[in-house]
Formats: sequence, structure tokens, C-alpha cells
Amino acid sequence: MDLLAKWFNSMKQYLLDADRWARIGVATLKICIILTIGAVVVRIARAVVRNAFRMGSRSPIQISERRTVTVAKLLENIVAYVVMFIMLIAILGVFDINASGLLAGAGVIGLAVGFGAQSLVKDVISGFFIIFEDQFSVGDHIRVGQFEGNVETIGLRTTKIKNWTGELHILPNGNIAEVTNFSINNSIAVVDVAIAYGEDVEKAEKVIAELLKTMPNQYDDLVSAPDLLGIQTMGPTEVILRIVAETLPMQHFAIARMLRKDIKHHLEVHGIEIPYPKLVMYSSSMEQSK
Repeated sequence: MDLLAKWFNSMKQYLLDADRWARIGVATLKICIILTIGAVVVRIARAVVRNAFRMGSRSPIQISERRTVTVAKLLENIVAYVVMFIMLIAILGVFDINASGLLAGAGVIGLAVGFGAQSLVKDVISGFFIIFEDQFSVGDHIRVGQFEGNVETIGLRTTKIKNWTGELHILPNGNIAEVTNFSINNSIAVVDVAIAYGEDVEKAEKVIAELLKTMPNQYDDLVSAPDLLGIQTMGPTEVILRIVAETLPMQHFAIARMLRKDIKHHLEVHGIEIPYPKLVMYSSSMEQSK
């Protein structure tokens, strides 16, 4: 009981110590002020970066919008990391922790870890060259190995690719050896149209060619009028005509669907038959009569 009474009295003195609570209150207030100032500085710095790149886009020296967005997001992240590091040092100072000693120790530990963290250094260097060489940018549609999708973010260590079905792939930059970028050059839409053998192929080509001339006025994603190349193959029940169309990057899938729809409707209006499977039956009685 005496031990319990002593413990209770010590806790009571600890909790009723006004000076201690004053120090805790002052420290808490300082930490809140540091966090608030840090959040405001990060927000202001990000706004400054955005406005700087927005003004740069109107300068005589033009830089691609893709690269501008990528570099701007990277700078915003770097500013956030620097401010958070300064906030951490300031919070340690509130608790009277010597930050210089910690930094010196962290430097030694970092040097030791650096020899074993070669993959991390490789990722950072690869990320730098990806941005510097403009291999791909935020918003581009790329393929890296078995992964394909739109680039969500590019960091100095990792790149995030979002697949069209929603999966997010996070790839270390050091593992990106080969990249296929679909968003730099224009795309080509390829459409095959089947015509029945009983139809006049020249008439069908003329009808389709007249329709293709009007396509650029209907679809802004078309760079020029689609080209009718002619007969591609001859199948069991149909003659296949091939059409190619140059589109803006990554718009060839949508344009190909629109072309198929418009061409089918146009052929039906002109009475040109699209082939369908036919089944021919012979009866034994007919062969006996022969």
C-alpha cells in the first residue's frame, strides 16, 4: 500500500506541475506554428512554380507542354521535401535536440548505406535522365515491358503507370530499360471493309472514297482524309478493302470505330451488300436425278 501511495503521490505531483504543462503547451504551440508555416510555404511555392511555368509557356522559346507538366510536378515535390526537412529540424529544436549532431551522424550512416544502396542510386540517376532527355512525360501513353498505360507521375526514383482498366503500376526507374511512347507521333487507324463477291468492287470503292473525303470535317482527331488503299485480301465469301487514316496520337482506336460505323451505314444507303455466311445444301434425291 505504501508503494501504491508513493506512486499515486508522484503521479499527482507530475500532473499538477504547472511549469511542466506550460512547457508542453508552449512546445505544442510552436509545433503547430511550424506545421502551419510549412504548409503555407509549400502551397505558396507550388503556386509560384505553376505560375512560372505558365508564364514560360507564353515566352518566345516554346517547350512542349508534356515536359512542362512533368518538370513542374517534379519541382513541386522537391520543394515539399525540402520544406518538410526544414520543419523536422525546427521541431527537433523545440525539444532541445541538437540537429547538427544528428545530421553529422546521418551523413556517416548515409555514406555507409550508399555503398549498399546501389539500386536506389541507379533509380535516381535513371529518373534524372528520363526527365532530362524527355523520354516520356506525365500524361503520355507508354509501354514498359509487359506494362502499358498512361503516365500518372514521374519521380526521381519511381514512375507510376495507370492501366486503362484502373490498375496502377509503380516501376523503379532503374528497371526501365526500353520504353515505347505512343503519344509523341501521330497514330494510324487501319480499317478493313468486307464486300460481297456479287457486288461491283469499283462501285464500292467509289462510294467509300466519296465518304472518306468528308471525314476531316466531321472528326477533329483526323489529321487528313483517310486513304482507300484497295483490295487487301480475298476471303472465302468476301473481298476485303483496306483503309488507313492518320490521327492525332492515341486517337486511332476511336477513329477506327467511327469509320466502321459510317462506312457500314453509307454502303447500306447505296445498296452495297456486306457479306454474311451462306450455307449451301445438296439433297441426295437431286444427285440421283442427275
